[in-house]
Amino acid sequence: VQLQASGGGLVQPGGSLRLSCAASGFRRRINSMGWYRQAPGKQRELVAVVTGGGTTNYADSVKGRFTISRDNAKNTVFLQMNSLKPEDTAVYYCKLVLLSTYWGQGTQVTVSS
Repeated sequence: VQLQASGGGLVQPGGSLRLSCAASGFRRRINSMGWYRQAPGKQRELVAVVTGGGTTNYADSVKGRFTISRDNAKNTVFLQMNSLKPEDTAVYYCKLVLLSTYWGQGTQVTVSS
């Protein structure tokens, strides 16, 4: 199983970024895909997740600003991040849950003026 994440970068406060995570190398039904993040000195935390049935869940801190979506045909999940704040700065990790759990390599998001 491989996860290829992309889309991170440097953006000013109030700006937007879109992360993508493409999963490959499996045939099982996806249980869920999602995004987590880890800021320096902090634990990894949930950002947003979408289940195989399409149910979404968001961290309170990103509700109304971030939107998770998926392309089932391409086993790809997206995270549209709007109204970014400096506290959104972190390494963002894609997570795939089949019968086992798989993590992507992480992509840096920096929100700074």
